[in-house]
Parts: sequence; C-alpha cells; structure tokens
Amino acid sequence: MTSAAEQRAPAGEPAAGSGEPAAVNGARRPQPPTPAVWPGAPTPLGARFRAGPDGVAGTNFALWAAGAEAVRVCLFDEAGRETQVPLTELTHEIWHGFVPGVMPGQRYGYRVDGRWDPWTGARWNPAKLLLDPYARAVDGEFGLPPEVYGHVRDWPEQQVADTVRDERDSAPYVPKGVVVHDDDDWSDDHRPKTPWADSVIYELHVRGFTMLHPGIPEELRGTYAGLAHPAAVEHLVKLGVTAVELLPVHQFAHEDHLLRRGLRNYWGYNSIGYFAPHAAYAASGTTGQQVGEFKRMVRALHAAGIEVILDVVYNHTAEAGELGPTLSLKGIDNRGYYRLQGDARRYADYTGCGNTLHVVQPQVLRLITDSLRYWVTEMGVDGFRFDLAAALARSMHDVDMLSPFLAVIAQDPVLRRVKLIAEPWDIGSGGYQVGAFPPLWTEWNDRYRNAVRDFWRHALPDVREMGYRLSGSSDLYAWGGRRPYASVNFVTAHDGFTLRDLVSYETKHNEANGENNRDGTDDNRSWNCGAEGESDDERVRALRRRQLRNLLTTLLLSTGVPMLVAGDELGRTQRGNNNAYCQDNEMSWLDWSLLQDPGWRSLYELTARLIALRHRHPVLRRRAFFSGRSQSADGLRDLAWFTSRGAEMTEGDWYAPAATLGMYLSGRDIPGRDERGAPVVDDSFLAVLHAGDRPTGFVLPGPPWAERYEVLVDSSREEQTGAPGTVHPAGARITVPARAVLLLRVA
Repeated sequence: MTSAAEQRAPAGEPAAGSGEPAAVNGARRPQPPTPAVWPGAPTPLGARFRAGPDGVAGTNFALWAAGAEAVRVCLFDEAGRETQVPLTELTHEIWHGFVPGVMPGQRYGYRVDGRWDPWTGARWNPAKLLLDPYARAVDGEFGLPPEVYGHVRDWPEQQVADTVRDERDSAPYVPKGVVVHDDDDWSDDHRPKTPWADSVIYELHVRGFTMLHPGIPEELRGTYAGLAHPAAVEHLVKLGVTAVELLPVHQFAHEDHLLRRGLRNYWGYNSIGYFAPHAAYAASGTTGQQVGEFKRMVRALHAAGIEVILDVVYNHTAEAGELGPTLSLKGIDNRGYYRLQGDARRYADYTGCGNTLHVVQPQVLRLITDSLRYWVTEMGVDGFRFDLAAALARSMHDVDMLSPFLAVIAQDPVLRRVKLIAEPWDIGSGGYQVGAFPPLWTEWNDRYRNAVRDFWRHALPDVREMGYRLSGSSDLYAWGGRRPYASVNFVTAHDGFTLRDLVSYETKHNEANGENNRDGTDDNRSWNCGAEGESDDERVRALRRRQLRNLLTTLLLSTGVPMLVAGDELGRTQRGNNNAYCQDNEMSWLDWSLLQDPGWRSLYELTARLIALRHRHPVLRRRAFFSGRSQSADGLRDLAWFTSRGAEMTEGDWYAPAATLGMYLSGRDIPGRDERGAPVVDDSFLAVLHAGDRPTGFVLPGPPWAERYEVLVDSSREEQTGAPGTVHPAGARITVPARAVLLLRVA
C-alpha cells in the first residue's frame, strides 16, 4: 500500500512542471525553445524590466525561496502556451536570472520544486503555477477548482487529504503575474499632506461607491477610473472629507465556500498580491494598464486635496490553512512565509482566516515593507490602515510593541512619514490592544464606537465613558507623547450595521450570506426605535432620522479623528445585514437616488455643515489633550463638564445615572501656535447631549463661562440648511428636546 505522500493524480495526466510536453488528442504538442537566461541579480525582488548587459532589454526575475530545490519562471503567450525558464543562480536564498527579450506585458508565474513533507511543513509541488509575491499586476481571476490545490482536495479521507500531493497542472486555472515597466516619477503630483488633527476620513469601496453613480459613465463604474471621475470627486469635496480610506485594493481571491454558494468576496480582505492593484477594478485593462489607472485616480484625488489611505491585509493570505489552495507563498516556501504550529502540518491562526504571515521572519518582513514603500513611492498613496494589526505585532507568540514589524516601521524613512492606522486587535490570546500601539500610530477606537452607540440608545449606566470618548480618549492615549488624534473615532465601519441600520434593526439579518444567519456579530448595540426593519410609521421614521443626526453630530464634534463610512451621510441601508462581505450587489453599493429624497438630502447637508464647522474651528480638532485645569485668574478652564442644573460635575455626578451631559470647550486655551508662530485662539462652545426620551431643562452656565449663547446646531430639527440662530442669556434655563444635541457658541 502506498503512503499518502506517494499518492498521485489520475493516470494519464502528466505532472506539470516535469518538462514533458502536454498531450493534445493523444499527440505531444511541440514546446517552444527555451529562451536564454543570464545570471541577472538577486535584487530587487520580483520581475523588473530593464536594460541588461550590452543594453539588451529584458526582465530580471528574483524570488526568495529558501528551501526550494529548483525554480522555473514560466512565460505564457497570448494563446496560453507555456515556456519554462530555469533560474540556476542562487544568492542568499534568492533564485534569480535575467531573460533577454521579455518585455512589459509578458504574463508569467513560477514553478518551485522541493520536498513534499506536510508533517514538517514542506509543501512544494511543481505542478502548481505560483503567483510572484512581487507581481506588479495580475491578469486573470482566481477560481478554485481542485487543480489549484497542492493536495488532493476531494480525497475520501479528509483528515489526511492535505498530505496527499495533487499532480495536476494548475496553470490553466490561475491568473498570471504581468511584467510592468514603471518609469513614473510623480513630479507633477502634489500630496495634500493634511495634518492628522485636521483629517476627516471617509471609508469607501472603489466598486460600491461608483457602481450606481448616475454621473459616472457606465463603462467606468466600479473602477479606479470611476472614482477619479469628476462626479465622484465632487461629492467628496462638497462633503468636506480630507482622505478616502479604500477597502482592500491589493489583488485578492474569492474563498471556495463563497464560490460554491454562487457568491464572491466583495470587501477584499483575502489578499494574494501585495504589489498589484486588484485587476477587477480596472476599466482600462489587466495586463499592466491597472497600474496606470490606479495612479491617475490618486492624482485626481490629490488634485482635489484628498489623501488616499489603503486598507491593507498583511496578517494573512488567501491560501487559508492546510486545506486551502496553493496559489503563491504556500508553494514557494510554506515554512518560511507562514507561522506553523508545533505540529507543522497545521497553521497558527491569529486571524480567523486559516493562516498568519510569519512577520518575525526577515524575508516576510521585507515583503511587507517593500510593498508598503512601493505603494507610497511609486503608486502615490498617503497612508495605510492595517487590518488586524495586533497579528503583525506578535513576536513569537505574544503581541509585542517592540516587535520587529513595529521597529522597522518606526525607523523607515519613507513609512514613518505617512499615516499609519492600526486595527488594534486580532482573535488570538491577548490580541485586544486598543491604546497600546506606540507613538506614530493612530488606532481604530472601538471603545468610542461602543460608548456613543450605548449613550444614544440610553444604555450607559453613567456618563464617565462618554466623557472620555468625547474629549479624545486621554485614558487610552495620553502616554508616550501620543496625541488626541491617535484615536480614530467611528460609530460605524464597513464591518457591521450601516448608520441607518443601526437605528432600524436590533438583530442582524444576514440570511443572504447563506450561513443561516450565524455569521456576523451579535453585539450590535443598536436600537430599532420601536420597529424592526423598514417602517411606514412616520413617527418611527422621524425618530430614526433624529438618531442619525445625533450620531453624526456627536462624531464630528468629538476630539480625535472622525471616520465616516461612505453612504452613511445619505442614509444607506444594507437591509439589516451586518456582515455584507460577500454581497457584491445593490445591498452594498451606494444608492445615489437617496440624495433626491428631502429627508436624506438634509442629512447629507447637516454632515457637510458639521465637517465645515470642524474645519473652521481648531477647538474642535485639538492637537493636545485637555488639561482640565484653570489657565487664567477667572478660573476658566480649557474643558469643563456640566450637569443639567448648570453646575460643574462632581465626582458623584460622573457615577450617577444620567441621560444628559454638557461639555464646554474653551477656544482661548488652545495649546500650540499657528504656522506663523501666533497663539491659536478660537470661539468657545457648549455642547449639550441629551439621550432621554423626554425633553429636559438645562441651565446655561453663567460667568466666567459666558454671557450669552447662540444656538448653531439643533439635531432635533429636520432641516439644517441654516443656523437656528437663537441667542440665550447665560443662566437661562432652556429646554433641550428629547434625544437631541445642541451646539451653542459662546458670545
């Protein structure tokens, strides 16, 4: 009886990569002659078109594959015919060679030979065509038929299936890398370089944002060119955001379980090519044209004063665990690229996606940092949001803020100057690290999200947590030189309910995902305002719109960096689906017709007005934490908190149940100076937040805080096209409407 490792694919199917010509109708197809290959150079990694010896044009190929026994570059012509070129030079574990005559647009992949010994983590299989980890462009789309698995996927004994090597050729079923010529120096581009404190981030999906936009030509919808179109840029400019945070645009693959259900990965958190713009988002072509199209999009956004931040997924890849496909790293050097368990057949999974990149390994760290620098220097982006960043900060096992990854970023002359945002958690033990990342980093602050949601559904036991979140989360970030803009404040993100669904559903409705509503979080902290789902009751609808105004007003008045999700300003709904990662359809795409509805149009106008107010007033975007101490003889402090009685809050007030909170922001005690060295002076404001279901009285603080107050924002009002303008004397008892925010300017 043969061992599992000796099992082979069905008889009559030659082993790919063996050098044997393919069979056609029983006859052998002639192979094209093998091109010449010169030694070339081990750096830079990837396929780089250049002039070789004597000025001969060609491409240098370099691949790190430490434990491999042989590496072949496979070149494909337009008919899909394959020519294999052996790389015989090996320098510091890098296989390399220069192939004369290989020009931009050439499609290619690798076949890597080595031992098949899954018990020790060795999974080399030359029958599988592998994507170059450094490929600048990818042509074709990943399907997942059995042939693309290094093991026999459908082996009857599934508990050992990953140990049985599959000999079938995967080349016809996988995309190829594309040689790209990069000669763009970006001399005509002007980066906005918006300071962190002045930033307003807008999280969007390239495809979803543009698919239904009536002002974008149909042939450009869903693409980088569509996002660069004036109609798309105009919305961003009018709204006032300073940066777009793009959901993943690295080349990604669809998961097998989705393809089997007729679905696709929409969000893109399943990367397989860290240098390649996702080809499906290109209108101009996929044999290198996607690179230029992405750059033109970045230029268009920069010209409008908008930065481009990429959501990047370096914590895992689309190859999943031991039962996943062999697409790239798994077949190049599985033990080198991935964290393995003590039983090396299994993968250490801190991500919930089957595998975790072994970032402690120098060449893996090099892959990530080379990718980051490439997107900054050659693609023009301005920053990154790191998915499950805690997984990248793990040393051998534990999260370590002195880890190699964080240390390398901190000293890199390119990367330390761009915007760096951590999603500060993963699913492993000790993976929740909110507030723990070092200076230079900002973080998604989920404690802000939870507090604001709970306050407006009147579920906070007291107002202590809300006070911290409104004022910049000093309890989390006031250490080590960090600033209030270390906190990226958000109420919603791509993952979870939209803002409209947050006030319309109490439970998730993910049936369309095909997982019997088991996927997605159950901890939504939502309130449906009295009816589940869409309602014809105008009282319910009006209350929901008011809650949306409350949530947006709170977000944009809070100290820190606000992040909006595309479409929340329009009242976008996903019909209660809080995990729409596989819904590439109208459920996820922005419905631009909402702008024609007066109710939703007014929400958009309020959002734009609040962002403009934030841009005008530095007291709303402080660069240093509040001290809470008196800065002058009259006792006026930079931050003060008031009860509804008009009295400053005592220690007991912070611990008492309350639905109302008054926050005073002094504009005369702003630390720092402007660009000319002058003191920064601004108006002072009083924000009153009331989450109760009935109106309440509120006494406006008297001198020295103010002599009178002018109402600028009243979230109880449907229309916000102009300032309410009402002026109240200090000491007056005003009525705060039920569930409302009042913003008053001190006069």
